[in-house]
Amino acid sequence: MNNLLNRFLNYVSVESQSKVNVRQIPSSEGQLRLAQILCEELRALGMQDIRCSKQGIVMATLPSNVSWPTPAIGFISHMDTSPDFTAKNVNPQVIENYRGGDIALGVGDEILSPVMFPVLHELIGHTLITTDGKTLLGADDKAGIAEIMTALAHLTQGGVEHGEVRVAFTPDEEIGKGIHNFDVAAFGADWAYTVDGGDMGEFEYENFNAASVTVKITGNNVHPGTAKGVMVNALDVAMRFHRELPEDEVPEKTAGYEGFYHLHGIKGAVDRAELHYIVRDFSRSGFSQRKQLLAEIAARLEQTLPAAAGIELLVEDSYYNMREKVEACPQSIELALQAMRDCDITPQVKPIRGGTDGAQLSFMGLPCPNLFTGGYNYHGRHEFASLDNMERAVQVIVRIAALAAEQAKTAGSAG
Repeated sequence: MNNLLNRFLNYVSVESQSKVNVRQIPSSEGQLRLAQILCEELRALGMQDIRCSKQGIVMATLPSNVSWPTPAIGFISHMDTSPDFTAKNVNPQVIENYRGGDIALGVGDEILSPVMFPVLHELIGHTLITTDGKTLLGADDKAGIAEIMTALAHLTQGGVEHGEVRVAFTPDEEIGKGIHNFDVAAFGADWAYTVDGGDMGEFEYENFNAASVTVKITGNNVHPGTAKGVMVNALDVAMRFHRELPEDEVPEKTAGYEGFYHLHGIKGAVDRAELHYIVRDFSRSGFSQRKQLLAEIAARLEQTLPAAAGIELLVEDSYYNMREKVEACPQSIELALQAMRDCDITPQVKPIRGGTDGAQLSFMGLPCPNLFTGGYNYHGRHEFASLDNMERAVQVIVRIAALAAEQAKTAGSAG
């Protein structure tokens, strides 16, 4: 599996961070460079139907090597890294046979500590890939790319019967834009898996329903000396609005299936102010109730303001819980769980407290649950990956392809 490590180190060396507030797709030139690298590697592996769209979406096919009909199964990872932290000049450290304790990140004071990240206790003896403390790593999702490419290399060597395998690498996942140009019909898979999860065994097929909310407040500014009964301080109204929300329903106080309101931006002055929220909930009813509460607060507060002031609420749904779409394709769930068990991995079925390209793809007609990668602590300097668990992800991808062919053969014989 040294090729897996080499691939991963090569991919993270390509700066491909997505950029917010950029209209073009992909939002950064580095993603196109990585797309071209992947196309060249796919050609070298003998893949067919290789294509790279002008938006940087890479697709390719590994043809079936069996004589009976099988489902076409896809594997998808994204090429961009998060804009939340610097990703320029990524300089990974490879720690072989981790023996426990703190890991120094580069030459500064930054450390990766099991006190802060207890999962390290479970990774004694593993080969870990960390940052140097100055950048994120990019395991999200270049670990997934390396695993898919390594699985393809294994499948092309022969010895494993498999049906048609489709792969895709997408841009701008981190900013929620790249998948809009994904041609599901051209991809041609019956179902697919994003390889974009975390700890070994994680399997996810439900995610938040998500919306972005902007609260625009118009105040009335006059000289403070003559303001009585006239001034409406938009900043004060903004604070009143926020205090109306449930104080415990925020990201830092919720987990599991609990939803939240997250105030991630506020700006303004006396005459105008804006609040920027993201709203998350796993159930459609809870999602609707959260948006309704925001509307009720806005209406109630506006009634207390004079005619010169006002509140405008802008709500935009971002994505929905893919569970209803994935459960309509139960084989996509059953196949992955059995493949993990066949690899002696205990599945950890859990909800995604976020979203993936798979959520949008599922609503575009391609059921798409999420597989683990062996990466941890995404979007920051403490991001790292376990090479051992990355190798296990490769095994699961290969086993999914093989098991699908086996099950199709058995079903054909029974028919």
